[in-house]
Amino acid sequence: MVQAYRADTGNGGGGPQPSGSRFRDLRDRLVRDLRDRLLRDRGIWRRGMVLAGCSVLLTVVMLLHSHIPNAIGNLGSLTETFLPWIAVFVPVLLVLGLVRRSATALIVLLLPVVVWFNVFGGLLTDKSGGGGDLTVATHNVNADNTDPSGTAQQVAGSGADVIALQELPAGQVKTYESALAGRFPYHSVQGTVGLWSKYPISDTRPVDIKMGWVRAMRTTVATPKGEVGFVVAHLPSVRVKLHAGFTANQRDQSADALGEAIADERLDRVVLLGDLNGTMNDRSLNAVTSQMRSTQGAAGDGFGFSWPASFPMARIDQIMVKGVDPVSSWSLPATDSDHLPIAARVKL
Repeated sequence: MVQAYRADTGNGGGGPQPSGSRFRDLRDRLVRDLRDRLLRDRGIWRRGMVLAGCSVLLTVVMLLHSHIPNAIGNLGSLTETFLPWIAVFVPVLLVLGLVRRSATALIVLLLPVVVWFNVFGGLLTDKSGGGGDLTVATHNVNADNTDPSGTAQQVAGSGADVIALQELPAGQVKTYESALAGRFPYHSVQGTVGLWSKYPISDTRPVDIKMGWVRAMRTTVATPKGEVGFVVAHLPSVRVKLHAGFTANQRDQSADALGEAIADERLDRVVLLGDLNGTMNDRSLNAVTSQMRSTQGAAGDGFGFSWPASFPMARIDQIMVKGVDPVSSWSLPATDSDHLPIAARVKL
């Protein structure tokens, strides 16, 4: 009986098959079934044309966003503010393409995926480095902040050498000054913005950004590596309204005025800290962004969204430099404000 069993198995009889062989058989069967279904389903290429059109539209928006006109409700700037979020439509289109069993929709979906990674993929990597000469931080503290002292101390705990604060209510300026006095012996508050420094400051004055009251300033900080011009700014807020669209005209005018002030700056090394109420993609900030580099874009890790603090969707708080090399850039933990504070390390 033993000999007979061995003879049977030796001739490929009914002995047990290896698990790997069963897996390959199952895989091959599934592939054949899928191939047969695709060959029988002649509508697989005709279905999903609307989904394919949506993928093409997303691709065109990312490639040609600068050509979307601002004449109607500042639609171009609104699109550019939230441009990275186009990616949320990709999984939706993917699921719909699978439900529709549309090969056309799934293949065309590769277009926006490739373009998105080409435009924003560089922001997903960590570009931060070591070293640097100066750490700076900026924070819109929110006029309704119920813990100004704690907020100031939390930002100071970042280890920054220079801190800029925006949206300072007149009645709380003394509180912020007291909270920061121990670490920053030099400071100046101009209107609703202020700067605190570990190093001496001079030539401090308001910057006119065409608002009727002071929401921007400049000063010279005497760092151990020489003088650096610092500009602190809080551009006008923007709103999205059904009847008016993206109301950003006043901000755009202030951005142009801020760009002129930066162009007129006498020092070669300049650091801009502030809430610009706009992202680096927004064409309406070109007067500023064309002259300076974003520390987050050059040396950050990820998008660095700063607003709203509860669920950050856009980086409207900026640290930008001219004549200075960004080394690293990051967001700080949330405070009692609706903005996240941000910080950067730079090499002078």
